[in-house]
Amino acid sequence: MTDTRVTTIERAFQLAKAGTCRSISDIRNQLSAEGYDGIHGHLDGMSIKRQLNAALAARGVTPSAGDDED
Repeated sequence: MTDTRVTTIERAFQLAKAGTCRSISDIRNQLSAEGYDGIHGHLDGMSIKRQLNAALAARGVTPSAGDDED
């Protein structure tokens, strides 16, 4: 049986673009609740944080100032 679950990064972008998450912290918490591992390692870079914040902003969510600093 193959694992068809999307990667941590793919799921993070899904949550940012269409989910109920309103911050990177919310995305991390949701990924953890869904059983993803190594979340901080995947989402710690400044580039990925900026991209996720841009996806949130495209949805009309104003990212909190601390999300770039997490």
